[in-house]
Amino acid sequence: MAFIDRILKEPSYGWKDENGELVTPSTLELFKEAFRNVNIFADRRNWIAAISWLMAICMLPFLYFFLFHFISWPLLLFFVLYSMIIMSTHGTIWFHRFSTHKAYTFSHPIWRFLTQNLVIKTFPEEIYVVSHHVHHARSDEPGDPYNAKGGLWYCMLSDVNHQSVARDLNAEEYNRLQAFMKHTGVQLNNHKQYLQWGSIATPLYTLALWLFNWAFWYAAFYFIGGHGLACTAFSAALFWFVLVRAFNYTGHGKGEVKHKEGIDFDLQNLSINQTRPGLFSGEWHNNHHLYPGSARAGFLPYQIDTAWIYIYCLYKMGAISSYKDSKKAFLRKYYAKQEKEAYQSE
Repeated sequence: MAFIDRILKEPSYGWKDENGELVTPSTLELFKEAFRNVNIFADRRNWIAAISWLMAICMLPFLYFFLFHFISWPLLLFFVLYSMIIMSTHGTIWFHRFSTHKAYTFSHPIWRFLTQNLVIKTFPEEIYVVSHHVHHARSDEPGDPYNAKGGLWYCMLSDVNHQSVARDLNAEEYNRLQAFMKHTGVQLNNHKQYLQWGSIATPLYTLALWLFNWAFWYAAFYFIGGHGLACTAFSAALFWFVLVRAFNYTGHGKGEVKHKEGIDFDLQNLSINQTRPGLFSGEWHNNHHLYPGSARAGFLPYQIDTAWIYIYCLYKMGAISSYKDSKKAFLRKYYAKQEKEAYQSE
C-alpha cells in the first residue's frame, strides 16, 4: 500500500468495497461514525476530531446573542463580509496555499504567526493539511476523504469521519507524516506522544492557541464595536466553519462531470471553477488542481484572486520571501492553445 493511502484513519465502513468501488454509507451510518469518532471517553485519541465539533458548539452562544439581541442591517452586512470573504480568503491563504502546498515562504516566523491568526480560529491545521494531501493524490477516487461521489453528508462530516491521521504508523512513517506539518509552526508530538494521543499536533498547543486566538479577537472586536460586533464576528466564523465542509461537494460538481469548455482545463478530476468561491476567496478550484503549488489560482483576466492579493502584498512588504506563480505556465499551456484553436476554426 502506498504511503499516501496509509496516513488517514480508515472509517469503520471502509473506503472501498471488495470490487474496489467507493463505499457510500447511508446518512445514519455517517452520523453514527461521527459520534463514535468524537467520543473522547471511549478513546482519548479522538480528541483532535472532538475539538473540531467543540469549537462549533462553543460558537453557538455568540450566534444566539447575534440573532436575538444584536442583529441589525449593518451587523448583517458585516456578517456576510466576514464569513463569505474574510474567513474564506484566509482559509485559502493559510490552510490551502501555505499549510498544505507550501506555495510561498515567510521571511520570519512572526509573519507566519500573524497570518495564522489573522481571523477567528476554527480548524486545527492537522485536520485540514494531511487529508488535503490525500485529496489531491486520490481526487474523486476511494480514499479521497471528502469524495463528492459519496454525497453531501459524506463531505459535511468528513472532518471527523475521514480526516484524522492513522494511529498505527511506525516511527519511520510518522517522521514522513510530520514533514507535512513542520513548516506550519504547529507544535508536533514525537512518535511516542503520537501513539498516546493519536495526532501530530500536541493537545496543549492546540488548546492554548485556540484560547489565545479567541480571547484576542473577542477583545479586539469588542473595543471596535462592543459585544454586538464581537458576537457577529464569531457567528460569521461559525457560519463559514460549518458551510466550508460542503465546498468540496459543490467544487467537484456534486460528484458529477460538470466541466465547462474554456473555463475548466483539468479534466482528470471533477473539480470545477466556480464564480462565487473564486471571487470571494480566490478558490478557482479547477485551476488549483492543475497547479496545486501555485500561490495564485486566478489565471484568467476575470478571475480575481483575493488570496493572491494578500500574498503578493506581503511579498512587496518583505514579509514573504518567495512564492510560486503558475499563471504564465497556465496561459502558455492551456489558454494560448485554446485561442489558437479558436482562431483556426474561424
